[in-house]
Amino acid sequence: MNAPVDVSFFARAAKPLTSYRKYWAARFGTAKFLPTTRKEMDALGWDSCDVIVVTGDAYVDHPSFGMSVIGRMLEAQGFRVGIIAQPDWQSAESFKALGKPNLFFGVTAGNMDSMINRYTADRKIRSDDAYTPGDVGGSRPDRAAIVYSQRCKEAWNDVPIILGGIEGSLRRIAHYDYWSDKVRRSVVVDAKCDLLLYGNAERAIVEIAHRLAAKEPVQQITDVRGTAFVRRSGDESAEGWFEINSTSVDEPGRVEAHVNPYLMVSDQAKANGATCAKEDEAEAVAKAAEAAASGAPIALPASVSASVAASVVNPAIKPLTFVPNPALASRAKIKVPPRDRSVIRLPSYEQVRSDPVLYAHANRVLHLETNPGNARALVQAHGEGATARDVWINPPPIPLTTAEMDHVFDLPYARSPHPCYADENGSHDGATKIPAWEMIRFSVNIMRGCFGGCTFCSITEHEGRIIQSRSEDSIIKEVEAIRDSVKGFTGTISDLGGPTANMYRVGCKSPAIEAACRKPSCVYPGICPNLNTSHDPLIKIYRRARALKGIKKILISSGLRYDLAVQSPEYVKELVQHHVGGYLKIAPEHTEQGPLTKMMKPGIGSYDKFKQMFEKFSAEAGKKQYLIPYFIAAHPGTSDEDMMNLAIWLKKNGFRADQVQTFYPSPMATATTMYHTNKNPLRKITRESETVDIVRGDKRRRLHKAFLRYHDANNWPLLREALKSMGRADLIGNGKQHLIPTWQPLTDGGYTSARRKNSTAAPAAKSAAPVKLAPVKPSKGRILTQHTGLPPRDNGSAPASRKAAGPVRGSIRKPR
Repeated sequence: MNAPVDVSFFARAAKPLTSYRKYWAARFGTAKFLPTTRKEMDALGWDSCDVIVVTGDAYVDHPSFGMSVIGRMLEAQGFRVGIIAQPDWQSAESFKALGKPNLFFGVTAGNMDSMINRYTADRKIRSDDAYTPGDVGGSRPDRAAIVYSQRCKEAWNDVPIILGGIEGSLRRIAHYDYWSDKVRRSVVVDAKCDLLLYGNAERAIVEIAHRLAAKEPVQQITDVRGTAFVRRSGDESAEGWFEINSTSVDEPGRVEAHVNPYLMVSDQAKANGATCAKEDEAEAVAKAAEAAASGAPIALPASVSASVAASVVNPAIKPLTFVPNPALASRAKIKVPPRDRSVIRLPSYEQVRSDPVLYAHANRVLHLETNPGNARALVQAHGEGATARDVWINPPPIPLTTAEMDHVFDLPYARSPHPCYADENGSHDGATKIPAWEMIRFSVNIMRGCFGGCTFCSITEHEGRIIQSRSEDSIIKEVEAIRDSVKGFTGTISDLGGPTANMYRVGCKSPAIEAACRKPSCVYPGICPNLNTSHDPLIKIYRRARALKGIKKILISSGLRYDLAVQSPEYVKELVQHHVGGYLKIAPEHTEQGPLTKMMKPGIGSYDKFKQMFEKFSAEAGKKQYLIPYFIAAHPGTSDEDMMNLAIWLKKNGFRADQVQTFYPSPMATATTMYHTNKNPLRKITRESETVDIVRGDKRRRLHKAFLRYHDANNWPLLREALKSMGRADLIGNGKQHLIPTWQPLTDGGYTSARRKNSTAAPAAKSAAPVKLAPVKPSKGRILTQHTGLPPRDNGSAPASRKAAGPVRGSIRKPR
């Protein structure tokens, strides 16, 4: 048997999830699907629901969907849980469908932020929604967390509202809103919820449910980790806390440039066109001493200090020696307030709204207080005078143990969408298919969390950087369940992964260091020496899973942290030779140091090292396989020259990217702070601190995207103009060494995306008849995917018929 072993060893002062006494309604047993109608409630023998979960996603009973995890977790505690999925938000009637909940409404916008789900990075409305049957957009409102909360309050004014999900997590303090281009208040204030649960909320939601069931008023539940709430002045529960002004944590001051630790002082001075004063003085003193010994006259330069000069002239003169005062040795040290009773006051909403520097400072302090082992509570004022209230944010939730992770993932999920979404044949594979479910239908989530710390990604802010891993037996049990019970399974597991493919059971070697660490990343600027980088447990799982009867192939679809993977050549060999379905996606994101330092990503040299290993092991296995690198355009810190150099690198390496990702400023991300403030919160923030080059405006964002798609003839006029203005007209020509040609073919000016519904049609010409272009067809036996010429990927689904075959759509990418 494989004993559950935790990666993280710091003390978890938290009640285990399975130690609560079950609520009396446990006698009703478990439901095949949590009810969505009164009829389904009647079939279960329920007269009411204890908890009603309102979600912006279609209800899929699968551990990859938040509403199912929370619903099944509460069901296991004995509570009766109903689901209201994608309700009509135009009135409160849809929110009364299951009656009045006995305990609370649980509200979530869904697995995705509703604004990111609805709008592209260029603020264009999407016509699709991967979490809706039929991939149809418009099934949830903008800012769904706020709208749903207000409708629940309208339906039943006296029922507590517990808000959760990633949309709430990323808006727990005052935050920059990309879509309105302004700083908005905390979602706790706008949604008027009683409690906000941020991060993975199993531990918090179970405790809150039991306390509410015990008739404790929700206003008194202010001590649960991973929660945020509004606390008005005069609240007695705020007594006994030590308040710390955030500027004492990260006091504004001058920022000195980072010094290369590998340079000697004299080398640093030479790099700045100067000499080292200390070495000059030492050399002068040595010469003077030699002269004194020989009886020659002594002449010291003016730069030598008087005390040093005197010591040379009179060797009897000695420097002063300071010793500690015995009378003061017994005096106690200054007492520091206990961290568990300390709260840091951030600049108020009104301050960060009007002052970008204070906004960057507040964001930096927030990210410093994210380690569950040492984080302190935060408080931010909203409003002034009689309307003033504080948004109080408790420290992050304690990570789940391996046993608790197994408990969460072993709950009785149906692993399919609710039957109400089935088509006339009772299937979910036709017009009512839910793309997000299709993507994870045959995949297994083996861990949570990510310590990569990429500044554009929100995984760390939501799930934390401490890895929470399942046991090997639990993972194998789920693989067998997919094999035996999931309809349409053909023998291929599409993924064994998580937020990152290869962080399973990777963690800090020292519990003390892990509990005290405040670094935003364990792998940037290099692999931390305290990080255990062994991939042996992951290799063991791969081998055991693919040895199961009925399992033909196991693919790895999660994004790979390649700088971590190269620490284990055995893992890279195992991955490449057995678990790559034709191509493997990795995310270098850029090639130039300017943007990479703002992303906290490794240099392109790490990619080259991994590429060598990938090609070597592919050749040993006799396989022709490809690496798919992803890149981001218009990220903060990216200059036009950086994008030009990236385009040159792409052409040199033979890549033609069809699916282009433009930087998307999501709430609370560090890169979003750079975008809004032009400051770099990775360093101490001051008025004079480092400014960051920001790509603003549609024209410049289009240019950066055009460099990534240098091969698209529709982009050539824009690129020619830019290259000439940059003084790089030498890249325009018809040779292999040139980036774009001098000639321009007849094009319609449109952009065809790998995600067809996001394609931009060219404007119709008024003065001339439209030119009809012949469709470009791939050669026989060739199917276009994200990158021209690469083979299609098997995701475990049954092959489609030839009649229904069409262009292959780009996959839904997990953020890195």
